[in-house]
Amino acid sequence: MERYYYGKTTTAFLEDSPETVFGALCKSELFDTTQAQKGAWQEEIVLLREVLSKFLCGDVFFEFVIPRLGKRVDVVLLLGGVVFCLEFKVGASTYALADREQVWDYALDLKNFHEPSRDVFLVPVLVATEAPPISLDEQSIQTCHYDRRVYAPVLANRDTLGLVLHQLLARLPAQPVLNGKAWAHGRYAPTPTIIQAASALYAHHRVEAMTRCEAGENLQQTTAFILNVIERAKARKEKCVCFVTGVPGAGKTLIGLNVAMKQFEKKEPAVYLSGNGPLVDVLSEALARDHVRQKREIGQRCTLTAARREVKSFIQMIHHYRDNALAKLKTPFNGALLEVDPAKAAKHAQDGYSDVEHVAIFDEAQRLWDQPHLAAWLKRKKHLPNFPMSESEFLIWSLDLRPDWAVVVCLVGEGQEINTGEAGIGEPLRAMCARFPNWQIYLSPQLKVPNRVGGEDVAAYLHNNPQVRNVPVLHLATSMRSFRAEKLADFVSLLLDRDVAAAQQTYASFCAHYPIVLTRSLPKAKAWLRQMAGGSERYGLVCSSQAARLRPLAIDVRAKPDVVHWFLDDITDIRSSQFLEDVATEFDIQGLEVDWACLIWDGDFRYTPEAWKPCIFSGGRWKSTRDSARKQFQLNAYRVLLTRARKGMVICVPEGDKGDPPDVTRSAGVYDGTFRYLQSLGLKEL
Repeated sequence: MERYYYGKTTTAFLEDSPETVFGALCKSELFDTTQAQKGAWQEEIVLLREVLSKFLCGDVFFEFVIPRLGKRVDVVLLLGGVVFCLEFKVGASTYALADREQVWDYALDLKNFHEPSRDVFLVPVLVATEAPPISLDEQSIQTCHYDRRVYAPVLANRDTLGLVLHQLLARLPAQPVLNGKAWAHGRYAPTPTIIQAASALYAHHRVEAMTRCEAGENLQQTTAFILNVIERAKARKEKCVCFVTGVPGAGKTLIGLNVAMKQFEKKEPAVYLSGNGPLVDVLSEALARDHVRQKREIGQRCTLTAARREVKSFIQMIHHYRDNALAKLKTPFNGALLEVDPAKAAKHAQDGYSDVEHVAIFDEAQRLWDQPHLAAWLKRKKHLPNFPMSESEFLIWSLDLRPDWAVVVCLVGEGQEINTGEAGIGEPLRAMCARFPNWQIYLSPQLKVPNRVGGEDVAAYLHNNPQVRNVPVLHLATSMRSFRAEKLADFVSLLLDRDVAAAQQTYASFCAHYPIVLTRSLPKAKAWLRQMAGGSERYGLVCSSQAARLRPLAIDVRAKPDVVHWFLDDITDIRSSQFLEDVATEFDIQGLEVDWACLIWDGDFRYTPEAWKPCIFSGGRWKSTRDSARKQFQLNAYRVLLTRARKGMVICVPEGDKGDPPDVTRSAGVYDGTFRYLQSLGLKEL
């Protein structure tokens, strides 16, 4: 597909009649073009013919495609070696904030992901045709704080556009003239957020078209392998499980969604399941909103309620799927065996709950509950005592009931167990050893297999089992989240391992592209976030769920954010992350991301010369955590929090209370050791 609907030199554009240009635009549109869109194109063509007649040379591209955002720039102009992104709002009488952010996003996207645009000046221009004129001097034209070649949006109307372009070119340093065709067809290597990627997949875009080359190739190979396993299992009446691992932000969730959507395209339902409530809520709402937007853009009516219902057909909370399977069982439970009650199963099917999926994708499989935790929960909440299985074992067992074939895909974030009862990757492996010896097992050689789990020698079982296949493509080694710092995950691991020299060296290798700064002041941290973010880039505050002594800073972790609004709404909504009031914890943000983050580091995880000291706040004071599992959960929580930002972060370590008498729960001693340690890694203070 062409990168644009119409593209020529400015000379050739002026030689073409307006009808020729208009016809080319209408012919390139895949859907029925609305009258409003046709009218806008006609006005843009007339206006640009007048403006460009005063320029000697250049190139013009109408409807230039931005794959990562799933949108198109109205017009891109290459003039004097400068790239101008023009967003037209025909008939608009104001320069709306959302429109300014939209065109700014286009310029930032080209700068970050379009190779020919990386070293050129990019100027986003919002053209509100009927808005009042604003001179360049009145607009205080400035570049982005972290990239001096990308400008903040410039405002123009119908009458001032030509003058604005001339004045901007006069102010900018002379640049080599760009080759229009080479620029337009240059390599585009994006790294979408999981929300953007999921929305693009839902709109039937290919995953490899919206990810940078190495990440996209890895995702494509992994998806292709899993789809081949599904086809082979169906043809041979086999049952298989695939374990997919990867570095933080590598796209494990995207793999799961991609496989599920590929199956739906083939009319063979698969279900994507996650125990991560915020992830399911945010993705579901994002897909539904985007579906409504796309339908309305092509003139079709679609309600948000209907869109939400459609999304729920393939993306579900894992607990709902589990409870659906529980409803068919004979009770009370007979020891370690589970049996299906035929009467319950018949009613279950009659009520519309028949099991139709042969493929189940378990995201963050390491977070599935162990047997004691699940049994206690079912006894307390469902009045079902003595449940004999862990959550992963039960879910695999429910797929094992299929009389012909089944495939389970476990997406595993290693080292990210963050809550009591999370069994880790060892539990589904143990279940395969103990109960499902006939299943084919596919896993990456890089999967960290524990030696023994629950009495089972898992390592020996996997080593000696002829049904086990080691498949390198089931490990995703390239991060998509931190496109500016692929080594961020390595740096965070070294930071948590207290390896100062290696952490210093790793951070030095990417600090020029991915800033991590320190401060003792939360207002300074908030100002830094606002300063660094451009366009609609998302920023927000994060902290540990155990950060109990941030309340004097107006941060109370007991007040849970509305994650849908936190992740999806803009700065005009007080519930948005960008309002910088609500704070997300590791439970809210695991599996998701923001562009810029402020991690507020409390005394629950503090540096001492001997070791990290995890603490919990109880009875009005900090108490050291002795339980080894809790210690690991707390370390993993900070691993999650330190890997949520795509473009950079500020770490705020409070100064502590200096009153007389001081608050001992917030004394300098609680925080100073951590701050000095982070400084020693090469992080600069604001």
